[in-house]
Amino acid sequence: MAAFRLDLIGRYLRPHRRTVLLGAVALVVVNMLSVTIPLEVRRVIDDLQDGFAITDVLRQAGWIVVLASSMGVVRLISRQLVFGVGRQVEVELRQRLFDHMLRQDPGWVQETGSGEVISRATSDVENVRRLLGFAVLSLTNTGLAYAFTLPAMLAIDPGLTVAAIALYPVMLGTVRLFGGRMMRQQRRQQEQLAGLSELIQEDLSGIAAIKIYGQEAQEQQAFEARNDNYRDAAIRLARTRSTLFPLLEGISSISLLLLLALGSGQLEAGTLSIGGLVALILYVERLVFPTALLGFTLNTFQTGQVSLERVEELLQRAPVIADPEAPQTLSTPVLGRIEARELSIRYEDSDRDTLSKLSFVIEPGELVAVVGPVGCGKTTLARALGRMVNVSGGQLFLDGCDLTTMRLSDLRQQIALVPQEGYLFTSSLADNLRYGDPEADTARVEAAAEQARLLDDVRGFPDGFDTLVGERGITLSGGQRQRTALGRALLMTSPVLVLDDALASVDNNTAAAILASIRNQRERTIVMISHQLSAAAACDRILVIEQGTLVQQGHHRDLVQEEGLYKRLWEREQASERLEAVA
Repeated sequence: MAAFRLDLIGRYLRPHRRTVLLGAVALVVVNMLSVTIPLEVRRVIDDLQDGFAITDVLRQAGWIVVLASSMGVVRLISRQLVFGVGRQVEVELRQRLFDHMLRQDPGWVQETGSGEVISRATSDVENVRRLLGFAVLSLTNTGLAYAFTLPAMLAIDPGLTVAAIALYPVMLGTVRLFGGRMMRQQRRQQEQLAGLSELIQEDLSGIAAIKIYGQEAQEQQAFEARNDNYRDAAIRLARTRSTLFPLLEGISSISLLLLLALGSGQLEAGTLSIGGLVALILYVERLVFPTALLGFTLNTFQTGQVSLERVEELLQRAPVIADPEAPQTLSTPVLGRIEARELSIRYEDSDRDTLSKLSFVIEPGELVAVVGPVGCGKTTLARALGRMVNVSGGQLFLDGCDLTTMRLSDLRQQIALVPQEGYLFTSSLADNLRYGDPEADTARVEAAAEQARLLDDVRGFPDGFDTLVGERGITLSGGQRQRTALGRALLMTSPVLVLDDALASVDNNTAAAILASIRNQRERTIVMISHQLSAAAACDRILVIEQGTLVQQGHHRDLVQEEGLYKRLWEREQASERLEAVA
């Protein structure tokens, strides 16, 4: 069994200590009442042997009903208090995890795996809730039940008490044995259900590919296999449950029969009263449920501790990219001057710099293209400008202010980054456009769509801006998705716009019109990462990168006259266009 992490448990319960204390007091009251009721029953039964009046019986019965009702009410309160703490911790923990994950760099999620992160934020948090609610309540209640009940039983008859609870260790061992198996089987069932759900989601997302390649039969077979596996896992779990509970009932029945057999002998000998035997029977019945539940509780406690450590491991990971302790603010208005001073970036799993001593200056309002072969570091530069990758201090500046000394929220309001694969949410087109500024009115949304040359497409949709784009924008074409992502950035009116190959899916004429529209609508600095040299040719200046190093810069008309990488790339593109025209 995992070592008790009482420090972690105490830390999570400490903010709710008042509620936990009230729940504990309520549990003490419940157990005191549960011990008192059998004693009252014993007294009433023993008093009946000397004769009785119906009014006395009704009065005693009414008193026992009051005690039992009070116990029920207090038990309900105790469960609401303690279970409520578990639910409240679950809500707070989910929020902490979500906030913490939003502060992490995007690369961390890719390295860790979204499935692993989701598992810790869902299944592990649920296990923590069971630990702090169900397990704490059950362990406390079981301890109090034995602490109050055993002395009362021993006071009535020590020998019968020992005989009655002699089989309880067997019951506990049975629960522990079957409980572990049930947990493994339940986990297996959940895994099969997750696999089944994943297959359904994948097939629904790729339904077009399934039909194009005629793979309906194969997908049906795959679904049938996973469906059968889920059924088998569910049946194995049901079979274990249907075996365990009759066993527990049988063991408790044997214990009760043993008590009746030995107790009847003592009744005959006159060493035990009828009321005392009835009280012992009630006490034994009272201990059956906590004892049987103890095995499940210990399993839940163990699982919850493991999950608690997994959640803590996630929360203890400090973000690689974070706000500085003493952030600086830019002077207003922001001009948009970008400067790189020997910018070098190396990823953790790489043995060389992706960007190596890159130095340049982009003046406010300038339109600059960044070109180069695939893998030369263009996207890394774009992500560095938005601090989507870790950048060392003293290397990147905005209006003379070091990017690493600025709040991330302030920086990203000034530099709008449009990636090549713009992510669209399952919502309306208007909501996707105003994602960066949810309060933007319809006029601003339409203006941004016009700048991105998306307005004509929207007018052709039956629902216009209310059109649902589907999961990841599946209902839109590649060019429409890119222009929607571009419109989202344009709506923010940031002084610096970074386009990471964000016009790759649109034709050259549309790309030129978009760039002209952006420049004419508002003075802003534009950094365009592109593999389309025809679009780069219209820029004020071009930066040419090769293997992470700046090898050329200048205007298109000058660069094509120089021997170098840009001229070779330009000639290759022109030859490719001629071949396409001939074809």
